[in-house]
Amino acid sequence: MPIQPSPFYAERLDPARNMARFYALEVCEDLFGTIWLERRWGRIGSRGQIKVELIGRGEDPFTRLAALARKKTQRGYQQK
Repeated sequence: MPIQPSPFYAERLDPARNMARFYALEVCEDLFGTIWLERRWGRIGSRGQIKVELIGRGEDPFTRLAALARKKTQRGYQQK
Protein backbone atom coordinates (compact mmCIF):
# COMPACT_ATOMS: atom_id res chain seq x y z
CA MET A 1 0.00 0.00 0.00
CA PRO A 2 1.76 3.21 -1.10
CA ILE A 3 1.51 6.06 1.37
CA GLN A 4 0.61 9.46 -0.03
CA PRO A 5 2.10 12.57 1.60
CA SER A 6 -0.24 13.57 4.40
CA PRO A 7 1.43 16.16 6.57
CA PHE A 8 -0.48 18.17 9.15
CA TYR A 9 1.15 21.32 10.53
CA ALA A 10 -0.49 23.71 12.99
CA GLU A 11 0.59 26.59 15.20
CA ARG A 12 -0.77 28.11 18.37
CA LEU A 13 0.17 31.74 19.03
CA ASP A 14 -0.75 33.82 22.08
CA PRO A 15 1.48 36.90 22.52
CA ALA A 16 -0.12 37.77 25.87
CA ARG A 17 1.13 34.45 27.31
CA ASN A 18 4.37 34.42 25.26
CA MET A 19 3.14 31.23 23.58
CA ALA A 20 4.38 30.21 20.13
CA ARG A 21 3.97 26.46 19.63
CA PHE A 22 3.85 24.11 16.67
CA TYR A 23 2.50 20.60 16.18
CA ALA A 24 3.20 18.43 13.13
CA LEU A 25 1.93 14.99 12.10
CA GLU A 26 3.03 12.83 9.18
CA VAL A 27 2.41 9.25 8.07
CA CYS A 28 5.60 7.58 6.81
CA GLU A 29 6.56 4.22 5.32
CA ASP A 30 9.97 2.59 5.00
CA LEU A 31 11.28 0.24 2.29
CA PHE A 32 10.04 -2.82 4.18
CA GLY A 33 6.43 -1.65 4.40
CA THR A 34 6.48 -0.59 8.06
CA ILE A 35 4.10 2.33 8.57
CA TRP A 36 4.44 4.82 11.39
CA LEU A 37 2.94 8.11 12.53
CA GLU A 38 5.54 10.75 13.32
CA ARG A 39 4.51 13.47 15.79
CA ARG A 40 6.62 16.60 16.34
CA TRP A 41 5.87 19.43 18.74
CA GLY A 42 7.56 22.30 20.54
CA ARG A 43 8.24 26.00 20.50
CA ILE A 44 8.37 27.62 17.06
CA GLY A 45 12.01 28.06 16.06
CA SER A 46 13.26 25.10 18.09
CA ARG A 47 13.78 21.47 17.07
CA GLY A 48 11.11 20.40 19.49
CA GLN A 49 10.37 16.82 20.45
CA ILE A 50 9.46 13.80 18.37
CA LYS A 51 7.43 10.67 19.00
CA VAL A 52 7.07 7.78 16.56
CA GLU A 53 4.02 5.52 16.74
CA LEU A 54 4.14 2.23 14.83
CA ILE A 55 0.88 1.42 13.05
CA GLY A 56 -0.32 -2.20 12.94
CA ARG A 57 -1.17 -3.91 9.65
CA GLY A 58 -4.93 -3.83 10.22
CA GLU A 59 -5.06 -0.22 11.38
CA ASP A 60 -5.64 2.84 9.21
CA PRO A 61 -2.94 5.46 9.92
CA PHE A 62 -5.01 8.26 8.39
CA THR A 63 -7.87 7.88 10.87
CA ARG A 64 -5.33 8.16 13.70
CA LEU A 65 -3.79 11.25 12.06
CA ALA A 66 -7.25 12.81 11.60
CA ALA A 67 -8.19 12.15 15.24
CA LEU A 68 -4.99 13.76 16.55
CA ALA A 69 -5.35 16.72 14.17
CA ARG A 70 -8.96 17.26 15.29
CA LYS A 71 -7.88 17.17 18.93
CA LYS A 72 -5.19 19.81 18.36
CA THR A 73 -7.50 22.16 16.44
CA GLN A 74 -10.00 21.91 19.30
CA ARG A 75 -7.24 23.05 21.66
CA GLY A 76 -6.64 26.23 19.64
CA TYR A 77 -4.03 25.25 17.07
CA GLN A 78 -4.48 26.86 13.62
CA GLN A 79 -3.60 24.68 10.63
CA LYS A 80 -1.08 26.26 8.23
